[in-house]
Amino acid sequence: MKICVVGTGYVGLVTCACFADLGNDVIGVDADADKIKKLHQGEIPIFEPGLKELVDRNRGKRLTFTTDLKAGVQASEFIFIAVGTPPRENGEADLTAVKQVAAGIGQNLNGPKIVVDKSTVPVGMGDLVASIIEEHSAHQNKVDVVSNPEFLREGSAVHDFMNPNRVLIGTNDTGAAERVSELYAPLEAEIMVTDLRSAEMIKYASNAFLATKITFINEIANLCEKVGADVSKVAHGMGLDSRIGPAFLSAGAGYGGSCFPKDVSALIHKAEKEGYDFRLLKAVVAANQYQKRSMLARIKEVLGPLEGKQIATLGLSFKPNTDDLREAVAVEVIHLLQENGARVRAYDPAAMKLAAKALPGVKLAENAYAAVAGADCLVVFTEWNEFKEMDLARVKSAMRTPVIVDGRNIFDPQKVKALGFKYRGVGRK
Repeated sequence: MKICVVGTGYVGLVTCACFADLGNDVIGVDADADKIKKLHQGEIPIFEPGLKELVDRNRGKRLTFTTDLKAGVQASEFIFIAVGTPPRENGEADLTAVKQVAAGIGQNLNGPKIVVDKSTVPVGMGDLVASIIEEHSAHQNKVDVVSNPEFLREGSAVHDFMNPNRVLIGTNDTGAAERVSELYAPLEAEIMVTDLRSAEMIKYASNAFLATKITFINEIANLCEKVGADVSKVAHGMGLDSRIGPAFLSAGAGYGGSCFPKDVSALIHKAEKEGYDFRLLKAVVAANQYQKRSMLARIKEVLGPLEGKQIATLGLSFKPNTDDLREAVAVEVIHLLQENGARVRAYDPAAMKLAAKALPGVKLAENAYAAVAGADCLVVFTEWNEFKEMDLARVKSAMRTPVIVDGRNIFDPQKVKALGFKYRGVGRK
């Protein structure tokens, strides 16, 4: 197959590399000339395990990159739209990039095409994309618009693409559904075909549900602290129920990232436009914001006034195995720590380059042990594996005051306390 993928961010670049590795001819298109230049040189602009290996294996063979949208459109049978849909101030998804790409596709059509929405877009966007393409097309070429939402987790996106638990195809054209299904046939995954708008809603509903599940266990964790229960045991017991399951029941400092916050807000905004008050999701947003800010209260609880205190923070990205700082809990709480007069030294295995721009005034350490040197308190924000197996005796000897605030519950409270630390987790006795 000949495929064009417009947008080379997390979703677009993974889509490019994986489809190329499956034997297709793929053109990755991006308006950012500097990014395209780096991709030509083999530089990957994001941290994603396994992605560089795929790009290197296929680059210059089945995988090429360009800034020329016309060339990509006219050389391809399938055109995937994988540009960003960031949130506006009111929570609505900013669809500017999607509309621009749709117009560009229409202007450069040279035959029948299947246009696939990979970007997360509100319900009804597929119809709008079709109308924009038609508006800008000078010829009567048959264009089918398909919704094919991504369910890729940052940090395991390549694995998720190659081993999907389902492939969702939304279209009102049976022939288009069959053609897109052929692209995914080598993966031997379950393919669900539905109408265009249902597919768009499934994507938002899935992310909103997962955000709600995380928020629920965080609320339970806060209550556990009041009644003397241990949320780790509560979550385990809940997860054994097959109706609930264990995934997304890890209590902590709240959710962040590029998907959950914006998708929940976009769904709330879409509901409001349709005259519906989505009360549950509004409560999820409020509770998650409370959870993030409650980390400051936990630190003050064990440390007292923060003026002049040295705080070591481990983990900056919103989750492990990514360098993404968007809506990261660590970034928000570090700003609060600075406002309260604390001095912060931070370390993250992947996000240091981005952190230098996002966290002015924060000293960045070369490793975890350097971060804790002379610290009055260690705060864990991201559950990177390398933090879980740290030599805590060495950590204690390096710190000025042996205090740990564990925002991801990665340490065993009893073991930590036995070493002489003052410990504060989330929802644990």
